[in-house]
Formats: sequence, structure tokens, C-alpha cells
Amino acid sequence: MARERLDKMLAGRGAGSRREVTGMIRGGLVTVNGVPCRDPAQKVDPDADTVCLGGCALRTRRERYVMLNKPGGVITATEDAAQETVLDLLPAAERRGLFPVGRLDKDTEGLLLLTDDGPMGHALTAPRRHVDKLYLAHITGTLRPDAAAQFEAGIVLEDGTVCRPAKLCVLEKPPDDGLTAVEITLREGKFHQVKRMVAAMGGRVVWLKRLSMGPLTLDPELAPGAWRELTDSEIEALRHAIEP
Repeated sequence: MARERLDKMLAGRGAGSRREVTGMIRGGLVTVNGVPCRDPAQKVDPDADTVCLGGCALRTRRERYVMLNKPGGVITATEDAAQETVLDLLPAAERRGLFPVGRLDKDTEGLLLLTDDGPMGHALTAPRRHVDKLYLAHITGTLRPDAAAQFEAGIVLEDGTVCRPAKLCVLEKPPDDGLTAVEITLREGKFHQVKRMVAAMGGRVVWLKRLSMGPLTLDPELAPGAWRELTDSEIEALRHAIEP
């Protein structure tokens, strides 16, 4: 495996942000093959070198973080006998261990994060972490005049489901098809939540796309069905977003 900077390797394995791990290294908390190392830029081989933080050896496996532009018609699942899943959009050799963070409905498009980092995935979807998810929706029908205020207060759906406070913004420029375009920001992900909240306000969602999750924004260069690995800066931004 290629050698990489010590601070980058530690941050990539969840030891902290680059700034935090730099402080740990310079503070003498890190050893490489039993020898104290205070140089964040020292190159190490994760497969060959033993790196310890505070006396504890770090795992050598690097987690993966993949941004996918989910197309409509594909289900958010790791496998399915009858339907195409989001993992089927990746080559077989690239799928191992990955799972989707959160869920997008079959007909919903846009940003979906795939990872094999369980703690990260759980933290990003936990409502108490306050990680915003931004959606663009095209809707038909007429929304109630107080729809934005109702979103802010937290809508209670017909079945008694209580939605956390959210944000609704009607965009000034409508789509070419004459529908109304709105942006909706949520901090949770209940079943069909965007569609049900809009329906409670008098509208109907006919098209839905997720644009961002916390600091992670869908890459405009990714065509529907395309994917790429996250950059180091994107991974670090996500880690900051879920810090207590």
C-alpha cells in the first residue's frame, strides 16, 4: 500500500480532525513501530507499520466514503432479488462492505453517501446530531399560506407522526413545467417524510432530489448513477459535523 502522511492516516481512521491529530502527534501521544513520532508529515505504511495512539494500536483498514448521484427507479438497499439497488450501480469489486447512509425513496434522486464506517453512518442519520438534509422538490397543488410557519413549528401528520421542526422555502423561479419549486431542510428521515409533510400542507410532490447532507453537497459533475470517492476535506468536514 502507498505510504501516507501520519496526520492524514490518523484523521482518516477516526482519531480526530487533521488539526486535532496534529496536536496529538506533537504532544508525543503517537508512536510508529514503538518509536515516538512528533512529525505530522512523517510517511507511514498502514499495512506494514504499527501506529499507536495513547498506547493503543490503530486499525490499518481505511474506511471508504462514496458519493453517489442516485437516479430514480433504484432502491436504497444493499441487495434485492428483484430490483436494482444503489450498490448495483458500482462495479462488484467496489461494493464490498458498503451500505447506504439513510434512505432515499425509489423515485427520489440525488445525493446518497455509501460507506463501510458504521459509527459515521449512524451519527449522520441521528436526529440529535442536527445534520441538515436539503431537498429540492417540484410540487403541484396550492400550499397553505402558513406552510413555512407550520414546517418551522413541526408538523403533526394525520397518523399522529410528529415531525421535528424543518424549513420550507418556495423558490421564486418555477420549473418550466409550471409546477412550484421548493427547498426543504430536514434533520431526520421518516418514511416518505418530505412527501407526507408537503401533502399535509395541501401540495403533492411530483419530483424530489436531495442536494446535500450537512457539509456534503452533491457534485454537479456527477451524472445520475455516477459516483466518486469523497475527498479528504469532505471526510474531515463530515467528521466535524457529527462532533458532539
